[in-house]
Amino acid sequence: MNHIETVQQEYPFPAKPAVLNEIEKQEYRDRIKSLLKEKNAVLVAHYYTDPEIQALAEETGGCVADSLEMARFGNQHAADTLIVAGVKFMGETAKILTPEKTVLMPTLEATCSLDLGCPIKEFSEFCDQHPDHTVVVYANTSAAVKARADWVVTSSIALDVIEYIDAQGKPIIWGPDRHLGGYINKQTGADMLLWNGECIVHDEFSAKALLDLKNVYPDAAILVHPESPASVVELADAVGSTSQLIAASTKMENDTFIVATDRGIFYKMQQANPEKTFIEAPTGGNGATCKSCAHCPWMAMNGLKAIEEALTDATGHEVFVAETLAEQAMKPLTKMLNFAADAKVTVKGNA
Repeated sequence: MNHIETVQQEYPFPAKPAVLNEIEKQEYRDRIKSLLKEKNAVLVAHYYTDPEIQALAEETGGCVADSLEMARFGNQHAADTLIVAGVKFMGETAKILTPEKTVLMPTLEATCSLDLGCPIKEFSEFCDQHPDHTVVVYANTSAAVKARADWVVTSSIALDVIEYIDAQGKPIIWGPDRHLGGYINKQTGADMLLWNGECIVHDEFSAKALLDLKNVYPDAAILVHPESPASVVELADAVGSTSQLIAASTKMENDTFIVATDRGIFYKMQQANPEKTFIEAPTGGNGATCKSCAHCPWMAMNGLKAIEEALTDATGHEVFVAETLAEQAMKPLTKMLNFAADAKVTVKGNA
């Protein structure tokens, strides 16, 4: 049975950072590079941050990746301090995997509609109403929600895990992204109850507008993240996680791609394929009616000024996860990593 829990959320969107001129940007870049060395710190950035942040992470020996890979990079790096340019659950994941290190974020106010739309109290109550169900949550969730789950999965391994649980005859609670859950449900036919969450970036992509754009670029391949509505996913030439979409843009022979995910990913796509053209998939709204306009407003909070401030004074920037909560959240994460190792599945690709 496929059920959508009827919970609707309105999200308070953050103000955009002040625009810096080129001189100011260079001053901040120089200061950050100096502070990273001084603090024995490394910068890790998500694919959806602004290109200048991704470039700075690479220039300073950090990495640009999905949230789990960011956390694993930080775990294996010799730095004492990780500065995580992303959203709050990514900082929490880094802290859970490496509790002995200091984890900083440019701002702790950078959150995610998937996280906001899945409050632990309401989600836990929903799970309690279905005690026979195995609880599987997407990595784009708070530490508390992860701790409540039986499994934590990324988008690249979700199908394998759901098929494994379904083969055991167990019904499943999936949270929080209803579009990704619906995509997996359609692929597997598993008995799933879906929490009604969404990523505001992917939720806004429009199938009608995408078809209109495809008519303008008939030879373009369409790349879609499965957090998008089913009508958009159905039009895709390739569906996958962030890292899978970057790989597809390299492997496919097309010269032009229409990309239905956060436009921050274009930095790595263009870096890998400088001769190819990448076009943003259209959203349903425009101007004042567009919530995200294909770029996460919370990711945009990770500016140069905020990074410099976090490295200058960690007060109000450090990520803390209670030890007992971290230990509980680590269990479903470990289960996923062990499953991946046994099944020889690469675990990458939460948003």
